[in-house]
Amino acid sequence: MAFDTSGPFCAAALLLPAPLNACRMIQRLEPMEKGQAERLVPLLEELLAEGGIGWPDLRALAVGTGPGNFTGVRISVATARGLALGLGIPAIGVTRLEALAYGQPRPLRVIEDARRGDVYFQDFTEAGPGTARLAAADSVEAMPNATGSAAGPAALPPAMPLVEAIARIGATRAQTPQPRPAPFYLRGADAAPPSDPPPVILP
Repeated sequence: MAFDTSGPFCAAALLLPAPLNACRMIQRLEPMEKGQAERLVPLLEELLAEGGIGWPDLRALAVGTGPGNFTGVRISVATARGLALGLGIPAIGVTRLEALAYGQPRPLRVIEDARRGDVYFQDFTEAGPGTARLAAADSVEAMPNATGSAAGPAALPPAMPLVEAIARIGATRAQTPQPRPAPFYLRGADAAPPSDPPPVILP
């Protein structure tokens, strides 16, 4: 099972085995500006019901770790960690850049809008992924094969819905030990620390 709330949406996918070594994919994408924390688990339960299975039948979880909305990323990552602990199954983190690159030709450059005149970008070759970076938009050129929201008019469209890519990447990684998922930040949070002094704690 995979899910992602890193943007103004709540997305989930369930990858099920099918005859002849095929797979069945059930997925949902619900646009929403807020409310992902309340909607996510009920949405996952709806996918399980449609798939005819229960929580104990899951073998692994995959979660979108951003970059994206600060609060949204934390909602998904916290949910994935809690479910993985309770179910005793692995949880695999997948970045948005990795999901955009999935199923695309190599070499490939993923370029995503990071606002403030910046972009996130990462190169993918046959040898594997490069390092994800944050840079000024005018300093990053699109390669012949490029995808992402800031890759320009010739950008390749995503090979599949991103939550499906997260599920498929998670399935390939579930057979080997993985670190616990964590929010993928290339830029610090916008929130400023409070200006008021902290309260004095009496002995």
